[in-house]
Amino acid sequence: MSNALAVATVTQALALLIESNLGPEMDIAVKVETRKPPTEPPVEPTVNVFLYQVTPNASMRHSDLPTRASDGTLLKRPAAPLDLHYLISAYGEEAELVGQRLIGCVVRTLHEIPVLPKEIIELAAARPHLAGSDLADSPQRVRFTQTQLDIDETSKLWGMLHHTPYTMSVAYQASLVLIDGRTSPAPVKPVERRTVRALPFGAPGAPTPPTVEDPPPVGEAAAAPQDSAPERSAQATTTTATAAAKKRATNKTAAKAAKPAAKKAASAKTAASRARTRRKPAAPEDGTES
Repeated sequence: MSNALAVATVTQALALLIESNLGPEMDIAVKVETRKPPTEPPVEPTVNVFLYQVTPNASMRHSDLPTRASDGTLLKRPAAPLDLHYLISAYGEEAELVGQRLIGCVVRTLHEIPVLPKEIIELAAARPHLAGSDLADSPQRVRFTQTQLDIDETSKLWGMLHHTPYTMSVAYQASLVLIDGRTSPAPVKPVERRTVRALPFGAPGAPTPPTVEDPPPVGEAAAAPQDSAPERSAQATTTTATAAAKKRATNKTAAKAAKPAAKKAASAKTAASRARTRRKPAAPEDGTES
């Protein structure tokens, strides 16, 4: 966590990191500037580090716990998680491909050293305009990741830079930068007294151990009160079981009574079918009608 100078400190530290790692591929003097691409391309070899957008970090923006209690008391400092988006462009003699060589050095440096070193942050914070920056003491380190911009996004980005000709460039995202609030929370009140004690039984002030009653003699059961809850529960269970048994017996009786009636009906149906068969005249064997 750091103060409000963290954004500018990251930009200055990124420029120092690139400037100190251009060799051994580049054997010429290169100027590294923290500004937007110029409208007039410089003649000497130059690398521009331009912070074009600051966005809230997607993974940390909702993880900040409430900073104040219900009565408005400040519990902890609020922290704003940020992602920084950089456009790094290179200028140089086109005949010698200086710009492309510089872009290659930038990509190699940030791929080899993706985390901003603490000593580079301290060198950046030593600048007079960054005095008081505490980014070097933050436990959260800043990591650079290359982002891919398609033709449409690149056109929109360079279109915002009025009258600025396009040049070879790469885009990087720096995360995570946490900016703390200025107000310090009030200290928690100290504990005035402790009320938790551990004393063995028999010590002064210790509670009396519970007494164990003697069990009843073998063969004798302790008499429970008549209006006790277990007895009422047992009576209710017995009543329910008796009612269920009576219902099952009634159903069995009804089923037995229905069986003879069903058998008589089936016998009557069979007898009627046989009677109809007997009354039906037989057909003559010679096929003549009687």
